[in-house]
Amino acid sequence: MGKKLELTVNARKVLEKRYLKKDEKGNPIEQPEDMLKRVAKTIASAEGLYGNEDQVSEVEKKFYDIMANLEFLPNSPTLMNAGRDLGQLSACFVLPVEDSMEGIFDAIKHAALIHKSGGGTGMSFSRLRPRGATVRSTGGVASGPVSFMKVFNAATEAVKQGGTRRGANMGILRVDHPDILQFIQCKRDNKDITNFNISVGITEEFMKALYEGRVYNLVDPHTNKVAGTLEAQKVFDLIVEMAWNNGEPGIIFLDKINESNPTPHIGVIESTNPCGEQPLLPYESCNLGSINLLKMVKKSGKRWEIDWNKLKDTVYWAVRFLDNVIDINKYPLPEIEEKTKANRKIGLGVMGFADMLIRLGIPYNSQKGVDTAEELMRFIQDESKKASAKLAETRGVFPNFKGSIYDRPGAPRVRNATTTTIAPTGTISIIGGTSSGIEPLFAVCFVRNVLDNDKLVEVHPLFEEIAKEKGFFSRDLMEQIAQKGSLEGIYDIPEDVKRIFVTAHDVSPEWHIKMQAAFQKYTDNAVSKTVNFPNSATKEDVRKVYLMAYEMGCKGVTIYRDGSREEQVLNKGLNLAKNQEEHHEKGKLKPRARPTITYGNTEKVKIGCGNLYITVNSDENGICEVFTNLGRAGGCPSQSEATSRLISLALRSGIDVQSIVEQLKGIRCHSTIRKKGLRVLSCPDAIGRAIERTVGRKMVPNGTAQELTNQELTAALEEDCPGQNWQKCPECGGPIEHESGCIVCRSCGFSKCG
Repeated sequence: MGKKLELTVNARKVLEKRYLKKDEKGNPIEQPEDMLKRVAKTIASAEGLYGNEDQVSEVEKKFYDIMANLEFLPNSPTLMNAGRDLGQLSACFVLPVEDSMEGIFDAIKHAALIHKSGGGTGMSFSRLRPRGATVRSTGGVASGPVSFMKVFNAATEAVKQGGTRRGANMGILRVDHPDILQFIQCKRDNKDITNFNISVGITEEFMKALYEGRVYNLVDPHTNKVAGTLEAQKVFDLIVEMAWNNGEPGIIFLDKINESNPTPHIGVIESTNPCGEQPLLPYESCNLGSINLLKMVKKSGKRWEIDWNKLKDTVYWAVRFLDNVIDINKYPLPEIEEKTKANRKIGLGVMGFADMLIRLGIPYNSQKGVDTAEELMRFIQDESKKASAKLAETRGVFPNFKGSIYDRPGAPRVRNATTTTIAPTGTISIIGGTSSGIEPLFAVCFVRNVLDNDKLVEVHPLFEEIAKEKGFFSRDLMEQIAQKGSLEGIYDIPEDVKRIFVTAHDVSPEWHIKMQAAFQKYTDNAVSKTVNFPNSATKEDVRKVYLMAYEMGCKGVTIYRDGSREEQVLNKGLNLAKNQEEHHEKGKLKPRARPTITYGNTEKVKIGCGNLYITVNSDENGICEVFTNLGRAGGCPSQSEATSRLISLALRSGIDVQSIVEQLKGIRCHSTIRKKGLRVLSCPDAIGRAIERTVGRKMVPNGTAQELTNQELTAALEEDCPGQNWQKCPECGGPIEHESGCIVCRSCGFSKCG
């Protein structure tokens, strides 16, 4: 085991920051090769459990080679934790949330333990009684699922997972729960449920009512009695509106998922993991891994083709690797270990599909692209079942085999209840140097900020290779592409090249769904895929895609309309820092000039010293200054003025408003906290709260405030930075990809979901 990894500079940077062992000062104490040796050695040790002691070193070498060649990589917790004290190797968990105070807070505790260990949790809140229902034990009334989701959210916020992965949750509510309308809208302001992706659990009964244009029943889960009715069309309209507005909720088709539940005799699947690709029973976990499809092609003459033999071999060793993980894993809860080992679910998926299509010369948004996806996934599915059956010959079938869907004549006797899942590959695709999951390219060229406020145009390696082969490569052209975001409208590029180098926003929503459905057809679990819409998409466009996903057999769907998240900042192309450049000189931050006219509002706030008058003003770039005045009672006018001046300088220097608010809120003053009935803790706390109330509001000349709509925000920002909308990475400022309810930065590896 001595092969040196051929990693991109960015892959090494991500590994050093997030994966490699570190000393007490945070310095890496292992190389990427050491990490893979550690992982291979740990996972191969499971062979000894099955009497294969003589094969351990051989298997260890094979595991190392498929990872070192970047042909297969397991999910992040395995790379981070194998062979280390934590030892928790799974990415996906589902927890039950019972309809009792004890059950709810057990779930909160269990979720915290999972987050601490590096996993993400999915939970259905459908068992909880609705708002206003009687609690017999106390005589009180229930507060409902959404209120408890806020408690889960706060607990997740408190768990930092050692700084390597962030807590992520999936919250699901059945469409027939009486609180479904509140749930659908619970992320409208996105303040209290920030650590959740949310999805509505759609039933066949609901879809039938929708197509028939009628009402459907709401069911109280506590009594199991009908608790009212709703018009299916109005509920569906609200789901569409909210998803169009900010990408959530997603939808999952619960009955469709349970049709392919491999162990229906054990229980009903009611939730998925945070990104939606892994439906699981309560207390079940699953470990995932992905084959790098860019490594599964070979050149035949002048053309490239799929190397089916290499793919077959890689599938076998990947299945064996993932099955071993189940035995080596250190589980956060005994219930999870019991359920996981009883069903032995694994989720083998792919990454680099878009890159493979480019090598093959096939457009992503074409019938040939969809046919290739179907042929490829059918092969992986068949070979994974053969690999699982081969393991079962020596290791035995999974313990819950009897009564499962495989317990019938002619079905394979397999080791694993499921073998395939298409996950978002986020940071492991960065390590693998390839495109993410089954998504189209994020960009052909983009701009990365580097030291000294310089900018580097990054070019997709396959595009650079082909551009040089065909003789149209130039730095000026690459900068032009980076500024535009795709090849559309650029005339110096051959049409055959344009057809294969399509980005996510060049692909129509219909082709996104066709591709998802093609992979789903031969995937045991579910398929992680984001359907991208341009900002100009209508609600009717979203509605059509949701119905199309249902009709084509998808198990769920996540959409993202470009620029629809209210926190999104345009960050693409060479214009991405036009405003920033005006505020920097020799690497130092300089505030922009105060405009002649600003617009704002003034609030009167009671503090310990009397009344504090806070004025928050905005210009065309947002909040730009704060003034304070104290009433006649006195107080600390000089300190309040100093605070306001510094805040104003920070605002006009481009400092994130929310960061300023977080620094101010919670500061205490003895003169204020001694008095009862006051709603603030101090002058700075009052100022922070006043600024927070102004965020997202557009101040207009008549002195009134109106909500700044997403379309207005996009239009305003578009003047400074034309082209496609990308969100800024909170860590490095680089462009962000949206994938399946998660966000990933391909520059530094930041991920909202880990």
